[in-house]
Amino acid sequence: MDVRTAVVIDEDAATRRLVAEVLGHSGLTVHGASRGAAGAELVTRHDPFVTTLELDLPDIDGLEVIRRIRQSSWTHVIVITGRAAEVDVLQALDAGADEVLGKPLQPRLLRARVDAIRRRAEYAPRLGAGGPGVSNEVLRHRGLELFPASRLVRVDGVPVDLSRSQFDILLHLLRAGARVVSKAELSRVLQEGRTLGPAAPHGGHAVEVHVANLRRRLGDSARRPRWIETVRAVGYRLARASERGGAAPQGRTHTIPLSVADVSPARASTGSPPPLSETRWRSV
Repeated sequence: MDVRTAVVIDEDAATRRLVAEVLGHSGLTVHGASRGAAGAELVTRHDPFVTTLELDLPDIDGLEVIRRIRQSSWTHVIVITGRAAEVDVLQALDAGADEVLGKPLQPRLLRARVDAIRRRAEYAPRLGAGGPGVSNEVLRHRGLELFPASRLVRVDGVPVDLSRSQFDILLHLLRAGARVVSKAELSRVLQEGRTLGPAAPHGGHAVEVHVANLRRRLGDSARRPRWIETVRAVGYRLARASERGGAAPQGRTHTIPLSVADVSPARASTGSPPPLSETRWRSV
């Protein structure tokens, strides 16, 4: 991923200019497209740090553009659209978007979102370096490692890129341990984090979409969960050792029986995730 570039996909030239100006102030070089197919090609060519797009495009629907983008890139997708109904937001998230902002665009909100993403990425190399204000806390569960201070996640040693909402949900579940976390509780977590902006819903359906996308990013299965177990009509909890039918496969971190002490903060004494400059994010 090229952390210096961005792609803006919108038929409206005025919107493209406004978004490009905001992203430019965040230090990004912007490439623009008025059509979905051309925008998807720009993403493939430049593999940008951030991609923004409108759902209403003249050639193909924005949801299809997101799906094409996700076939080749983990760029941070921010949908900026006039289609702010709940069903549109949920469909965008399900297609692979990270955030949804409504129109008319609030430039300061967009810049705050992008700057937060950049800070998270730039902070990663400092994980484990020690020193004032740098925490080495790690949450571990069955081969999954989460580093709260740098907002990084590794699965069997391989970094996995998560959106802010996906990370917040996973962090909350890990800290809950064996306790079942309701959808309403996760909804409040998303509201407190303002992960989607004021136009986006934070109800049970949005939580379900975020958890489904989180499972896909982690390579988890709802039917045979390794990490996230669905508790029907209630919410979610960490999967128990028996959920995958026995011992962990050879070469993976062994499964720890779920108990009060199963998921707990630990010092990262065994090493830290590789810097972003040395790692290309990918799902497993």
